[in-house]
Amino acid sequence: MIGCARFRSFLCFGPRLASCLGRSIFKSAWSWYKFTPCQSLSLPETPFMQRNPSSSNHTLLAKRFWWFPSSWRALAVALLIGAQPRMISAQTSPLPPRVTTGLLNSSDQLPTVGVWITNSPSPLYYSRTLMRNAVNDLDAAGFTALYLNVWSRGATFHRSNYAPVEVPLQKAGLGIDPICTLSREGHAREMKVVPWFEYGLMEPHDAEVVKHHPDWVLTRANGDPVMKMHGNHKRVWLNPAHPEVRTRFIGLVIEVIKRCQMDGLQLDDHFAWPVELGYDPYTVALYKQETGASPPLDYSNRFWMKWRRRQLTALLRELRQALVKEKLPVHISLAPGPFRFAYNNWLQDWELWTVGKLIDELVVQNYAYSLRGFAKDLDQPALRKARQWGLPVHIGVLAGFGKRTTPMPVLVEKVRLAAERGHGVIYFYWEGLWGQHAGEEGEVQRLMQFKQLHGNKN
Repeated sequence: MIGCARFRSFLCFGPRLASCLGRSIFKSAWSWYKFTPCQSLSLPETPFMQRNPSSSNHTLLAKRFWWFPSSWRALAVALLIGAQPRMISAQTSPLPPRVTTGLLNSSDQLPTVGVWITNSPSPLYYSRTLMRNAVNDLDAAGFTALYLNVWSRGATFHRSNYAPVEVPLQKAGLGIDPICTLSREGHAREMKVVPWFEYGLMEPHDAEVVKHHPDWVLTRANGDPVMKMHGNHKRVWLNPAHPEVRTRFIGLVIEVIKRCQMDGLQLDDHFAWPVELGYDPYTVALYKQETGASPPLDYSNRFWMKWRRRQLTALLRELRQALVKEKLPVHISLAPGPFRFAYNNWLQDWELWTVGKLIDELVVQNYAYSLRGFAKDLDQPALRKARQWGLPVHIGVLAGFGKRTTPMPVLVEKVRLAAERGHGVIYFYWEGLWGQHAGEEGEVQRLMQFKQLHGNKN
């Protein structure tokens, strides 16, 4: 059987070839080629074909091929024939497609290539050997920054004065100390290491702190505090306006940073005030004290939103002041969603926080399915402004999680789009790179392709 390995590379240039020869001649050439012996092989669908589904009447397209001038036909046939000659065995496993030089050069311009590393779902935090091997692979693949989950589901990964230790880590042994272990491994390879406070002010609805301090919890107007997050998990939010909540949260952050060498800290989209919440007795009393009125029942009331946003901003400002007082690295990274979503749903006014110099780095989560949606979110006005104001801006890109794994060709294109705008990329998350969520491409192939994409250390 005739092998089509070279033709696969040819197909990747479908859109570019079409722009030169005209879409009609490429469609016709493709239709002609489908009736060669290569038809029996399973060829990958190209981006051109995805955007332009061909007509079911391939015969008509094949005939139309001969209507073009002879010079056009000769050029198209020459390109097709050049793709043919190599013979491969049916038993030979195809090599993973290489990242083209042009895209590799684009990725070389990335200011940061990072990854979020978390405990769930992943066995990484429970074995020093796994952690060492992971950092070795990341270093070889050109990664320059590690964002370590240090606060998840109301638990820490060290013995804390403010929260319980994660149960699986207690069973595996606190001596593993995953956060400081990863910090040492990362810094030994000249990587930036940042503690990522993923859960922010969010807690499981049955957490001990919620049971012991129900007055710390935000509620809806009907008194219900529970929000279902990440599927069907019941979560509640601690009140960023409550002084004891602020003391606890700031204390936890400082405690983590003091334990081992860190390069600042990162807050997530859960460092927030969900817009539906704010009708608990403490918040209502504070609002009445400051405004002389009860909070509007319409949680989207602009003044009511602004008042709650100010409380969240005050906590961020207090955190920054505490870092200065403790002589710790004052470098706060924020990883929100796109601006309109972040403000209208979570009251995260990261545009204002940027102007007010309350954050030092922005990592905007952009998990759009389509490349068009991804590019659209890259061009949001607030993101452009942040760059103009001199704030380092990176883009959070979904590598893989659960049943959703982003194919490497799509990841390469997303990296290119981010690089064109001067942004770095942070991948979510470790297991989605070449781990248990590597998808159909598999661990070996994806690791090889990440090395091709980012292998020249930034």
